[in-house]
Amino acid sequence: MNRKAVLFAIASLLAVSAPSAFAHHSFAAEFDGNAPVTIKGKVTNFEWVNPHSWVHIDVVDENGNTVNWSCETAPPNMLYRSGWRKDSLKPGDEVVIEGFKAKDGSHTMNARTVTTPDGKKFFAGTTTDGAPK
Repeated sequence: MNRKAVLFAIASLLAVSAPSAFAHHSFAAEFDGNAPVTIKGKVTNFEWVNPHSWVHIDVVDENGNTVNWSCETAPPNMLYRSGWRKDSLKPGDEVVIEGFKAKDGSHTMNARTVTTPDGKKFFAGTTTDGAPK
């Protein structure tokens, strides 16, 4: 194989793999391990997507206002191995989610567990992303 072909192959591999490497972030980059939070509300959307799935829920705050929270979970592959399915959460399901708040003060969190209306508790996070144990 000539040198140009080898360089082209290496450049192609780097171009294809680089976006996914830069898209991922560590827990500590966005979430505060010293700010645990537990929220209860109704599911508005469950996004079964990579690199992280998302549960969106409406939570009624202490003033009676409805606030939509975005809860980051593990990728679909990890959720599936933990017993989750695409239809595990449906709009209107009342859930309790435990996790850690976002550093930016938004209504975003990194979910650790999700408890469904029937009392089933699902693990929702990853164990190797730098989050507190």
